[in-house]
Amino acid sequence: MTSVERWMLPEGVDELLPERAALAEQMRRDILDLFKSWGYQLVVPPLIEFTDSLLIGMGKDIETQSFRLTDQISGKSMAVRADITPQTARIDAHSLKGQGSRRLCYAGSVLHTRPKTLMASRCPIQVGAELYGESSIAADIEVVSLMLESLQVIDGAYANANGRDGKSAGNGICKLTLDLGHVSIYKAVFEAIQAAQPSLDQDALALIFDAIQRKSLPDLQRLLPDLIDDKNLVDMLYQLPGLCGGIEVLAKAKTVLAHMGESVRTAIEQVEQVAEVIAQRFAEVNIYFDLAEIRGYEYHTGLVFAAYADGYGIALANGGRYDNIGKVFGSERSATGFNADIKALIGFLASCDKQQLDPSAEQLSSVDNIIAAPHNNDPALWDYVCQLRHDGEVVVFGGEDSAVKASRVLVKDKDRWVIK
Repeated sequence: MTSVERWMLPEGVDELLPERAALAEQMRRDILDLFKSWGYQLVVPPLIEFTDSLLIGMGKDIETQSFRLTDQISGKSMAVRADITPQTARIDAHSLKGQGSRRLCYAGSVLHTRPKTLMASRCPIQVGAELYGESSIAADIEVVSLMLESLQVIDGAYANANGRDGKSAGNGICKLTLDLGHVSIYKAVFEAIQAAQPSLDQDALALIFDAIQRKSLPDLQRLLPDLIDDKNLVDMLYQLPGLCGGIEVLAKAKTVLAHMGESVRTAIEQVEQVAEVIAQRFAEVNIYFDLAEIRGYEYHTGLVFAAYADGYGIALANGGRYDNIGKVFGSERSATGFNADIKALIGFLASCDKQQLDPSAEQLSSVDNIIAAPHNNDPALWDYVCQLRHDGEVVVFGGEDSAVKASRVLVKDKDRWVIK
């Protein structure tokens, strides 16, 4: 390996340099403060756990995203977390012996074997909130509302970092679209196909649902006649990719899916209820319905949702209901929550306003309000510097010669140290 190659990071593994690191930390603090004001308590799960607890019951998507290793002490298999949600479920069900409702939140790094999208980091900084022990639609509404307000807080953190009014939405992040769906619809369709054509193998099912998710009617028209004999079911599947758009989609879905059972009718009603309340609370947010899309992880069981910004194709945050995830830990609990990747949010902000987010070298060297102190062992100087730092000032010894240029200097005037 050459001297140049020694400093290369693995593909998809990145680092945050001072300006972006400061913005990331500001976002983390602001979001966690918001969560606290909503009654969510912070937990800090470990980076690694035994696979028996970290991966059990989580589905294949979590397993394939998780790096595995062997514990040198016990010899047991361990994994690096790829998602913090299952860990909070374990904490709620086992460590805290979940009873009644509980609100937990977290912020920490996760590690993925492969990036979720082409430009995504393999080591995101995941921040999220989870509500346990509440099965009502009110819990889903709370979590969706918290997700949208969190994105508004991020807008404020970015504006403050660039010297703008934190209440403004000038950078465009608050032009949001909320995408709503429901896993029960997918599950009902899946069960209907299996009941009508029990001999259908998993590969064929995967092809059908891939075409539905891509909303490719030509592919469905090519696949379905050879795979499914039930004409009514085939006609319904042809219409499924069209169940996306504005509020009119819900009325259409009630007709198209009328024969799919009570679970589907309830799912559509829940989506409708959530949309109605969110439209009242966040009038500036567009609401989009996609009843044929499945996002997130296999453990989701109910309402699923994501927030997008205009002109940006990657979700800024997403989540959903995942009831009974704590069953493997001895406590079958209702749950709903959401998460976001702080690094991805910073990437989005950079795409909105690169000049503001990535200051030039000259800007970096002219940070305001830095006080330079000389290298001097005078106890009085040390005491004064400590007092200034305690009062919120930034004091750098030798700052006049450092990469960050000071705007003020500590000098000795007779027997006292003063700022000039």
